[in-house]
Amino acid sequence: MIPNDFIQTLLARVDIVEVIDRYVPLKKAGANYAACCPFHGEKTPSFTVSPTKQFYHCFGCGAHGTAIGFLMEHAGKSFPDAVEDLARDAGLEVPRVERPGERDERRALDDLTERLSTAATFYRAQLKESPRAIDYLKSRGLTGTVAARFAIGYAPDEWTSLERAFPDYQDAGLETAGLVVKGEGNKRYDRFRDRIMFPIHDSRGRIIGFGGRVLDKGEPKYLNSPETPLFSKGRELYGLWLARNAIRDAERVVVVEGYMDVVALAQHGVEYVVATLGTSTTNAHAQKLLRLTDNVVYCFDGDAAGRKAAWRALENTLPVLADGKNARFLFLPDGEDPDDYVRRRGRAAFEDAVARATPLSDFLIAELSARHPPTSDEGRAALVAAARPLVSQIGAPVLAALITRRIAEIAGLSEAQIAPIVQAPSRPRAGDDRDHAPSRMRDDDRRADPAFRPRSGSRLPVRRAPSLARQLLQALLLQPSIVRDIDIPATGENSPDAAALAAVVEHCASAQAGITTPALIQAFSGTEHEATLVAVLAAAEDHGLTAEQAETQLREGVERWREQEEQRQLAALLATPLDQLTAEQRELIARRLGAGRLVPKAPAA
Repeated sequence: MIPNDFIQTLLARVDIVEVIDRYVPLKKAGANYAACCPFHGEKTPSFTVSPTKQFYHCFGCGAHGTAIGFLMEHAGKSFPDAVEDLARDAGLEVPRVERPGERDERRALDDLTERLSTAATFYRAQLKESPRAIDYLKSRGLTGTVAARFAIGYAPDEWTSLERAFPDYQDAGLETAGLVVKGEGNKRYDRFRDRIMFPIHDSRGRIIGFGGRVLDKGEPKYLNSPETPLFSKGRELYGLWLARNAIRDAERVVVVEGYMDVVALAQHGVEYVVATLGTSTTNAHAQKLLRLTDNVVYCFDGDAAGRKAAWRALENTLPVLADGKNARFLFLPDGEDPDDYVRRRGRAAFEDAVARATPLSDFLIAELSARHPPTSDEGRAALVAAARPLVSQIGAPVLAALITRRIAEIAGLSEAQIAPIVQAPSRPRAGDDRDHAPSRMRDDDRRADPAFRPRSGSRLPVRRAPSLARQLLQALLLQPSIVRDIDIPATGENSPDAAALAAVVEHCASAQAGITTPALIQAFSGTEHEATLVAVLAAAEDHGLTAEQAETQLREGVERWREQEEQRQLAALLATPLDQLTAEQRELIARRLGAGRLVPKAPAA
């Protein structure tokens, strides 16, 4: 474990402008630097890097973070690797404080990775020795070049072929890695037999599991590694490691259902393709992809099963959408999968079909109308009722408003009539990750400041003055070290801002002296407060609030809170019958009234 104090020191030593400029050419823009965002396609720069706050933020897609977060998200590095790289540039040595058992856990994971890598090498060698497997790949139109690129292999049709790769076949780690299965009577045998093997890589390019496809007509058609300490099928996508650059270049990604589809499309020059791993598209999948590109196209068979899978993908994509992010659905003709389609019709036809894919909003409306035909009042009411929980999940407020308008038209209602029924606050992105190696840049907030976010289906609200908690939080984020000089109170508000303020105050009070803004943001990365902190900091950037102004705002805010608290206490005392007041309380009333404090009217008798 890397100590937090070192992270703070490191972020104070590195120059985020210099770090990002190595990957993205930055141009001076006032006090900050700007560029077209590397995380989504755009023509007008909305990606801002602040040298004073040592923080980047994209006002288009919401990407944000410190120098560490940038290396993780843009360069695909793990948290420890990003820290190591920055420390090396800064001439620092990374200290490590290991919690009990951490070294053993890390060694165990490394051992699993090594076993999987050894198995991949073995399967690759076995492919070269199997004319039957080679003929199968050739029959699918694959060349040796593309097979080598994806490190495709072959698991022999034997019960214990891995004994040739692992002399200690009884090693428990083989079972943990998902390579060997223990059957009745402790009999052990290979999980994958007589299958074309597709290694699955994580965001660092390490093999974390396998997918195996039968050569002939067998069941299951695809067999995946089980859930292991390294592999979770609900979070990983086949081919993503190899497709990242192609996705950014094409400014879109196509999601298919089979490994062979990914490889076949790559064979024909369509390289921006990934596949789910024997499971429906999850929230984590959608979130991961929308970080790489603005455009996700889900490709499914046109049968009932394909449409059911598409609907599940829609449901899990809604919460992570942002305005400017697009999801589309491509349904292939019955009986054709992407592999068949591209081999029969060619790359141009497939890419044309991708370009004409159905927008998420159209698919949602069409599917709801098919399930609840709006041919009667009852049908229209059922459609609106079914739409409500879906619209309430949409993380893109403008899109939610437009879909609400279309539903109103179908139902024969005005927007004013349907708003109370369908309208709900846009929910923050479900964050998980998120991704992978513990990502320090989350997608919890890819939109504007939550305090000013419009409700779905409503007009944009008048910009409200920020609450006291938000003002204090904003100032504290810009001047975190001042917490040692000012006693910052709990505001008594019940809001995300107030909760984040309390957490930040506690953290700053216990952190080493001189804590900085980037270190503070990094410390709360991945927590429930991250989205709030990023939104508040972005708003400060938007308003041009300086550190000096922040300190003044903080002191004035604390003083204002104290005055308000005194008024609340005085009002409570004045509402109390005199015979129930203590001498100290009567003295306090007299002192405050004498000091000329604003006195609320006492309640009428």
